[in-house]
Amino acid sequence: MIRVSGLIKRFGDLVAVDGLDFQAEDGRITGLIGHNGAGKTTTFRILCGLLKPDQGEGRVDGFDVVRDRIEAQRRLGILPDVRGLYPRLTAREHIRYYGSLHGLEGLALESRIQTLISRLGMEEFADRRAKGFSRGQELKVALARALVHAPSNLILDEPTNGLDVASTRAVHALIREMRDQGTAIVISSHIMSEVASLCDRLVIMANGQAVMEGSPDELRDRTGHGEMEDIFLAATAGMAVA
Repeated sequence: MIRVSGLIKRFGDLVAVDGLDFQAEDGRITGLIGHNGAGKTTTFRILCGLLKPDQGEGRVDGFDVVRDRIEAQRRLGILPDVRGLYPRLTAREHIRYYGSLHGLEGLALESRIQTLISRLGMEEFADRRAKGFSRGQELKVALARALVHAPSNLILDEPTNGLDVASTRAVHALIREMRDQGTAIVISSHIMSEVASLCDRLVIMANGQAVMEGSPDELRDRTGHGEMEDIFLAATAGMAVA
């Protein structure tokens, strides 16, 4: 489970996250959506241990992301907004490197690598260096890195950006499979149809705060709108957009 309580983060006079509360339960997909500048990426960076909050806390399976950073990170798989591949490493070498960082080795690691390569349709470029990869290929490698240690919690920032229809469907199936295995998953996406079809619960953010949350059906009932775009606009009406 991922839990955020009273989270506040300032950058000078800018309040990027302003008293945010939400939780992502095991075996559920939680969508964190909002305009650019709403505070989603800052929240993710705090949960990943890259930033320290000014107030409040984030916890991963009960471990505080500041005081117990290493333990929290061991239980977390992260697909960041910037993929950050090493151009001289092959796709397979990327996955192997991240697996070794999480303590995997030998046949168990190689089996896991091959499973991810197959599930994500990476066979054609698995042993090519990353320099020159398409955006879709980069995303698949970054997703495989996030999944290599079979984490109990996942943070996925734009998990299908740049993928074709077939690859998007495969990634969606993998995400649902991990949810059904009990993984707590947090997704940020600007593709509202993706959010509506994947997520069990939605947290709509604006100005660093959660302004509305609930299941897609609950939000439809609350706003009187059937389409996710209309629900989002209704929830954030009158909010400043960066």
